[in-house]
Amino acid sequence: MLSQNPFGSVNVLCLLYTTDTKEEVRTAVRTALEAGYRHIDTAYNYKNEDAIGEVLQEFLKSGKVKREELFIVTKLPMIHMEPKLVKHSIDISLKNLQLDYLDLYLIHFPVPFEYDGNDENTFPETESGGWKAAEKFDLLGTWKAMEELMDLKLTRSIGVSNFSISQVERICKVAKYKPVTNQVECHIYWPQKDMFEALEKLGVTITAYAPIGSPGRPQFLKGNGDQIALLEDPVIQRLSQKYGKTPAQILLRNLLQRGIIVIPKSVTPERIRSNIQVFDFSLTKPEMDEIDGIKFSQQYFYKMGAMFPTHPERPW
Repeated sequence: MLSQNPFGSVNVLCLLYTTDTKEEVRTAVRTALEAGYRHIDTAYNYKNEDAIGEVLQEFLKSGKVKREELFIVTKLPMIHMEPKLVKHSIDISLKNLQLDYLDLYLIHFPVPFEYDGNDENTFPETESGGWKAAEKFDLLGTWKAMEELMDLKLTRSIGVSNFSISQVERICKVAKYKPVTNQVECHIYWPQKDMFEALEKLGVTITAYAPIGSPGRPQFLKGNGDQIALLEDPVIQRLSQKYGKTPAQILLRNLLQRGIIVIPKSVTPERIRSNIQVFDFSLTKPEMDEIDGIKFSQQYFYKMGAMFPTHPERPW
């Protein structure tokens, strides 16, 4: 298994980006399930729920996996954050995934977008080419609508993604069902120590996306291309050689030993199989301390927050 968390013992695979073709997604899910993964993370915005649903049904109908063995996660898109649209959105996702319920449903991002009635227009643009954020917003109202999905048994748990500490705290103060996790960028260059400490006090876990630096993220998120590659860090490279493990495996092992859930993204079969091979070794305390002492700081998804410089719910 790739991680232990409050939702049960599950394996983790993250399937991101609309740039992945449907066939790449199908191959990735088949490879992952055959390798032992049981946690599939996707989102309405990624536009690959239907491809994932096809493979899930293929494995379920053949008896290769049972539904209770799977942990399926998807996310509420920003265009559907108006409370009255939340159930409409999960209904679309469940139809695409060919499932009766989700194991976890997340609010994808705390900034809502304008909804023009077109469910396919997930990133509405302004005349200047930016994303069109909604002027009216009710984050706590959205959370209440998420809680109603729990009562309807459409999802077994709910959480958030890309939320700030204060936003999670606001929700926890009024929540009937607290978020079980906050899915955020987290790795050795962006360790989220303050977030981890604050959420631990609230009883909320952290799920790390981009745990290996997301080298395959879309070009528009890469900025000018001068960011340092996480996989090339000299400390990680040295430990990779010592243990005979890939740099990605060292990075994943570090986060797992910190008690963080990890969702490495890949559609490459060889890397998918490799990313799960992290339970036959452990990093020593001095090695964990050395990684913890890395001073270099870098966020790979900073452009997401920079696109909403004045919005009250901008998380960073």
